[in-house]
Amino acid sequence: MKKIGFLSFGHWSPSVHSQTRSAADFLHQSIDLAVAAEELGVDGAYFRVHHFAQQAGSPFPLLSAIGARTSRIEIGTGVIDMRYENPLYMAETAGAADLIAGGRLQLGISRGSPEQVIDGWRYFGYAPADGETGADMARRHTEAFLEVIKGRGFAQPNPRPMFPNPPGLLRVEPYSEGLRDRIWWGSGSNATAVWAAQLGMNLQSSTLKDDETGEPLHVQQRKQIEAYRAAYKEAGHEREPRVSVSRSIFALTSDTDRAYFGRDRNSRDQVGMIDDTTRAIFGRSYAAEPDELVKLLQEDEAIQAADTLLLTVPNQLGVDYNAHVLESILTHVAPDLGWR
Repeated sequence: MKKIGFLSFGHWSPSVHSQTRSAADFLHQSIDLAVAAEELGVDGAYFRVHHFAQQAGSPFPLLSAIGARTSRIEIGTGVIDMRYENPLYMAETAGAADLIAGGRLQLGISRGSPEQVIDGWRYFGYAPADGETGADMARRHTEAFLEVIKGRGFAQPNPRPMFPNPPGLLRVEPYSEGLRDRIWWGSGSNATAVWAAQLGMNLQSSTLKDDETGEPLHVQQRKQIEAYRAAYKEAGHEREPRVSVSRSIFALTSDTDRAYFGRDRNSRDQVGMIDDTTRAIFGRSYAAEPDELVKLLQEDEAIQAADTLLLTVPNQLGVDYNAHVLESILTHVAPDLGWR
C-alpha cells in the first residue's frame, strides 16, 4: 500500500443531525478537510460527482480551491460522469485546476452511475449518436478528452486573430503537462478495466462492481486488477499504472466511534440490481478495534493488490470528526498494511 486518501461523497442535508446543511457548508468543509488531511499526512483528497443531487456536481472550482490552499496532497475525483462533459471545455478547466495545484490533479472519470433523473445528460445538451448507448457516448467523450490534453495543436488559426498566435495549429489552453498520465477510469466491470488499460489510464475500482462471478467483492476486484495490469502490459505502455480501491473503514478507538459504527462490525457484501439488467455487488464496511481491523484488511485481496486505498468518509459528521477518522487509520492501521 503506497498511498492512502479519502473519498467524500459530498452530501449536504438540512437535517438537524447533519453538520453539513448546505452546498456552501460542503464546499468550505471539503477545503478544510483537505487541509487537515494534508497536515495529518494523508496522500489524497478525492470527491464523488453527481448531478441533480445535493452533492458535488461541479468539481473543478472545489479542486482549484483545494489546490490553492494545499501544497502536497493529491486532489482528485471518483468519478466525473463523462456522459455530461464537453471534452474541450473539460480540458480547459482541468488544465487550469492542475496548474493551480502544481500538477497534483488525479482525475477519476467514467460512464457514471445511475443518476437522480432520467437521462440527465440530455439536459446538458448531449445525446448518444445513432446506434450508441449512454456508455458509448461516455467513452467517445473520454477518448476526445484524452486526445486534447496531450497538448497537440489541432485547431486552424484565424488569419486575423485578436492576439498573435504561435506558429502551426492551436491547442486548448491552458495546457498542463503530465495531466494525461493522471487520468483514472472508474471501472465497474472487467471489460471496462481492460479498455482503460488499453488507453493507458489508471484504474479506480470502488465499493460497487458488476457481479460477474458470484465471488466476494474483494476477490472479484483482485481479478479485475490482474486483468487490467495484464492488458496494460500487453498494450506496451511504458509508464507504471496506478490502481485504487475504495473502502468504508473505521477504527473503533473511542466511544463516539463505537456509537456511530460499532453496528458495522458484522457487515457483509450485498448483491442487488442497479438497473433493469445489471446485477451488482456492494462491498462491506469494515469497523473494528485496530488490531482486529488490521487482520480483516490484510485478508482483503483487492486492498493487497492495489497501490492506493481511498477511505470513504462520512462528511456530514463534520471536519473534526472526519480528521479523527483519518488520523486513527494512519496511526493504528496503515503502518501494518505497508503504508510508508
